[in-house]
Amino acid sequence: MLSLREVFETLDTSVLDNEPTMYFIPGFAGLILLESWLAHRQRMEVHRDKLDSLASIGMGLGSLVVDAFMKVLALGVLTFLYQFRLFDLGEGNWLSLSHWYLWPLLLLADDFSFYWHHRMSHTVRLLWAAHVNHHSSEQYNLAIALRQSWTEDLYKYIFWLWMPLVGFPPLAMLTMISLSLIYQFWLHTRTIRSLGPLEWILNTPSHHRVHHGSNVRYLDRNHGGILIIWDRLFGTFEPETEPVLYGLTTNIHTHNLFKIAFHEFRAIWRDVMKAKTWSARFGYMLNPPGWSPDGSTKTSDQLRHEQGLG
Repeated sequence: MLSLREVFETLDTSVLDNEPTMYFIPGFAGLILLESWLAHRQRMEVHRDKLDSLASIGMGLGSLVVDAFMKVLALGVLTFLYQFRLFDLGEGNWLSLSHWYLWPLLLLADDFSFYWHHRMSHTVRLLWAAHVNHHSSEQYNLAIALRQSWTEDLYKYIFWLWMPLVGFPPLAMLTMISLSLIYQFWLHTRTIRSLGPLEWILNTPSHHRVHHGSNVRYLDRNHGGILIIWDRLFGTFEPETEPVLYGLTTNIHTHNLFKIAFHEFRAIWRDVMKAKTWSARFGYMLNPPGWSPDGSTKTSDQLRHEQGLG
């Protein structure tokens, strides 16, 4: 049994050279051009603020640098935990699963983990500070899909740590995480209205538009990655029934990448510094966004309750 240090000393990071997201970069560019053409045919303006779209692309490039480092760290930790697995679901080369039907099972396990990671990123303010940049644009287009966090990878893999203990091979897990990210790219468009019966099972552009809405009805809803079934099961599903107002409840109006990436951390620091008790300080960090000890600001659940939305 290798120690964590020994795992990192023997870790073969070359297995990450075939990162699916990197191969799909031309696909991202092609789909952005296709969306622009479709939007033109539908007389829809998807890039009314071109600097905002460029900022989203800049955030995406920055996240690639952080993600490359964090994937190596995650691979080491997942490999260490894989030694204690309950079942052998892999064979030989540990990207392979021993049976074809384990890939759908891996998809379900990965999507379940993503759902809770994503949901907690909306309900714990310190995690929200890392995730909020993805919601900070008042536009909605495929460039927004690239508006990825520079700090989210510092904690996200915690929600996947149970999977190597069950027996899912770490490289297969990281591959599925990347494939889920690629799937979610096309959800960020207004040019596709509905997918009919597939809306019951899959996360779709309609469901994800709701997720990016600042309408009180839409706040903190539809957290799924590839599937929408978790939101239906756990009570966070909301259909698209009214026009979506994109952005935050208080928008930041900036194209500065560092302000986009870190503005909420700064806001938390200000709140913590003005708090008069330790319970309030921890509350500002660990309670949902909008929480305040005196009720002067509201969480999404409190806002919904005030409007009679449940």
